[in-house]
Amino acid sequence: MQVDYVNNSALNIGLKGFQDAQSRVVVAAQEIASQSVRDSSSSSNVSGDSTLINQKDLTTSLVDLKVAELDAKANVKVIQTASDLIGSLLDIRA
Repeated sequence: MQVDYVNNSALNIGLKGFQDAQSRVVVAAQEIASQSVRDSSSSSNVSGDSTLINQKDLTTSLVDLKVAELDAKANVKVIQTASDLIGSLLDIRA
């Protein structure tokens, strides 16, 4: 097995996966932050109808955030394993 092959494939796959997960974290965090809540006791709410956070959207965004976090952790392990493998191959060849 060539060290260069491991370097180009496993590390790049792990890095790409981590970057994708990071992008999904940013999107999910922005969706969560963009949710708005109006106080149902405010004087501008004369009809008594209050608009609260859309629970379905919030739940989906929170789940997306957690999945992206777990995906990032998994990709970090791929990067660590590829790094360890490269180190072992270099030790064997030396």
